[in-house]
Amino acid sequence: MKILKNVFELNKAVKNYKNVGFVPTMGGIHKGHESLIKISKKNNKETLVSIFVNPTQFNKKKDFENYPRNIKNDISILTKLKVDYLFLPDVNEIYKKKMKNFKLKKTDKILCAKYRKGHFEGVLNVMNRLLSIVKSKYVFMGEKDFQQYMLIKRILGKKYKINIVGCPTIRESNKIALSTRNKLLGKSSIKKVSKIAIKLDKLKKLSQKNRFADLSKFKHELENKFKVKIDYLEFRDENRMKLNNFKSKYRLFIAYYINGVRLIDNF
Repeated sequence: MKILKNVFELNKAVKNYKNVGFVPTMGGIHKGHESLIKISKKNNKETLVSIFVNPTQFNKKKDFENYPRNIKNDISILTKLKVDYLFLPDVNEIYKKKMKNFKLKKTDKILCAKYRKGHFEGVLNVMNRLLSIVKSKYVFMGEKDFQQYMLIKRILGKKYKINIVGCPTIRESNKIALSTRNKLLGKSSIKKVSKIAIKLDKLKKLSQKNRFADLSKFKHELENKFKVKIDYLEFRDENRMKLNNFKSKYRLFIAYYINGVRLIDNF
């Protein structure tokens, strides 16, 4: 695996992106990332993974500083997976070029965009920069961050005329969606997150049978039973992310805080 720390090294190593799949990450490589890499390897001759913890998408400085990092372990995992290239830039390398910032439309300020002011503007801005550097035609992203995936697909997929490929959420046997942030949770919190995930999975299945749509009572019960603070719990359709009328394919979205750690999920 070639480790490339700047654009010069990247351009020298990768001459043709025609058969190079791209998996952008913020590190903390887990089985969810591994699944993206395996899908990329299956569909491309070579795979490039980037690791960059983007400061502009964090609402709080402390959250950015506490974000789990273990680059030595990440490199070990990526080497075993036989990734071809690892792009490992620093902040100056990514932000040295002046580029126009993105602003969300009013209709996009829902779910996490509503509760994390500036978050997706930061995500779009860094992905815009990465995609201007890494010119792969296929970019693989997990559907756990479904709103992120949809925004990048709609805005940047169109701009760069590339395929933003959504890949299924990978879960542990206890139903917890894999996330780098899970490393910040203690054992008791992990048990609660598992129980919440199981309940939400059942709620989604119940909605498909009975068109159950009143979530206020369910939200209140979750907060009281598990001592969590829920930002949102909503059914939205997959295509336009509008509040659901149960006539098209939909998902159940949640974001909540448990012991100071913010988690998101969808079913």
